[in-house]
Parts: sequence; structure tokens; C-alpha cells
Amino acid sequence: MKVAVVGATGMVGEVMLKVLAERNFPLTELLLVASERSVGKKLMFQGKEHTLIGLQTALEAKPDIAVFSAGGDTSLEWAPKFASAGITVIDNSSAWRMDPSKKLIVPEINANELTKEDKIIASPNCSTIQMVLALSPLHKKYKMKRVVVSTYQSVSGTGVKAVQQLENEIAGVQGEMAYPYPIGKNALPHCDVFLENGYTKEEMKLAQEPLKIFNDNSFSVTATAVRIPTSGGHSESVNVEFENDFDLSEVRKMLSETKGIIVQDNPDTNTYPMPIYANEKDEVFVGRIRRDETQANTLNMWIVADNLRKGAATNVIQIAEYLVENSLV
Repeated sequence: MKVAVVGATGMVGEVMLKVLAERNFPLTELLLVASERSVGKKLMFQGKEHTLIGLQTALEAKPDIAVFSAGGDTSLEWAPKFASAGITVIDNSSAWRMDPSKKLIVPEINANELTKEDKIIASPNCSTIQMVLALSPLHKKYKMKRVVVSTYQSVSGTGVKAVQQLENEIAGVQGEMAYPYPIGKNALPHCDVFLENGYTKEEMKLAQEPLKIFNDNSFSVTATAVRIPTSGGHSESVNVEFENDFDLSEVRKMLSETKGIIVQDNPDTNTYPMPIYANEKDEVFVGRIRRDETQANTLNMWIVADNLRKGAATNVIQIAEYLVENSLV
């Protein structure tokens, strides 16, 4: 099993390598792919030194799977080239997510849709993944009508430059700015770029991607995405209106029995999900589960996950594992 990691030196690429090692992915050969300026540099993986190569070299090496986390433009240009060479691409950028001819996959929810013919597979936005994982069992049981989500997203979702900005501000150092304003001691209601409708791209991803993942247009999602001064882990306040009523103890039981979810929900002991506890973990944490007392059949939840792991790298590697286990590559 020959695997190429495209964008191996980026924040998500580094976590992908970590996850491949931790999960003992059945690798026989690993190709580490980076931008032209990094080609020739060395990276360690499981005690072995690897030389970084360019995209063309990786394409000619014919890996079985190529996992991409090198930005949308790179994916748009190179994923079709890899796919036409018979290589299965799993893409972490936004490039292919809403393409009707490509599948948008969260393995616990819809991996069974995948076939050998799927040569470009999209992994959803980080904030979408954690939300849909928690919504999936509830939607099956109670049928969602409307979701209102407000996110509290860490700076690592923007990238290494944003993490550096926060660290500089904490240390009182003047440095390069990833955001138009300070992020320390602040909250920016501005994730990604603004669109003509007044929403940001991040907010529209949250609105559109769940419908595609569930293959269901019978519910709607509206979002406000906010960047906060945490270095890792995204949090979400999610309000869900269902068609059918629910029992809170049944909701907690269903969520705690869902693969990939850990329920942390005990107000008596101040037990609730926080980014500091989700850090470096692959699970999605759900708490503050309570009825919305202002509206029938409506639930409030607080959902937290490590955005670089389940929100990105881990989800991609889980898709790759599913492909291998089911002989789809």
C-alpha cells in the first residue's frame, strides 16, 4: 500500500503523519509531497528519514492513495491528474466538497456510499464534521427541521501564521498578522472571507455540507462562525428543532452509544466539553444537552473536537482505512 501525503509540511499534513503512525495504517511505502520550495528537504516518519518530493514526482510514482491537504488551488489542479492515473485521492480542502459528482464523507455516517469508481473523495470542513457526527443519530430518530449553530473556532483552523499571531500577542511581541485585528483578548465574527449574502464562506460550508452528507434537503442550517483566542479545538453551540419530540435521557444514551462520540454532560460536577480536553483526541465531545424551553421539540447541545484531528487529518485517514478494509483501492 503506497500512500502519498500532499502538503506533508503543513499543520494538517504533520497531523496526518502522526495519525498514520498511531493507527498503524498498513503502509508499504510513504511519499511525502510538498511545494517546490521544500523539495529535497528531509522529514522523519517512524524513525526513518524521508526526502520531500514534488507533485509531478509523486504522480509518476503511482501511489495507491494520495491524501491532499495543500489548499484548494493545488487540489483543483492536481487531484484530477492523480485520479486519471488511477490513484484514489482523499482531499481535505474545500475544492471538491460541493461538486455534485464527488462524495463528501464522514466515515461513521456515509462511508458505505464509496465505490472503486470514486477517485476523488472529499472530506468535509472541520466544523461540519463534529456537528454532523453528533446530529446523525438524532436526525435518524427524530428528523431535523432546522439547525442554528454558532461556532467558537481556534486559531489553528486558520493556520500556522494565526497560531503565531496569538503567541506573539500573548508574549507582547509585534509580528505578522493573520487577522485584520488582534485575536488575543478578542473574538472575531469573521472566519474565512465574506460573501455577497453577508455570510462568510465558513458559515455557508456549515449550511450546505450537512445536507449533502445526509443526502437530505428536508432540513436547513444557519450559522455564525467566530474565531476565538484558543490555539486548538473548535467549539459549537448547536440548537436543533426536530419534527418529533425526544426524551433527554434517550438523547444522551444514543449519543454515548455513537461511535466516535464521548458524552461529557454533568452540571453537578461541572462536566462539559472544552477544547483543552479535546486536544490531541480523535473523538467528538458533546455536553450541555438540554431542552430549548422556548420552542417545541428543540434541543441545545455544546459540541467540541480537535479541528486538526477529527476535523481534518483523522477523518481523511479513516476514509483511507475504509477503502483498504473494503478492497476499494
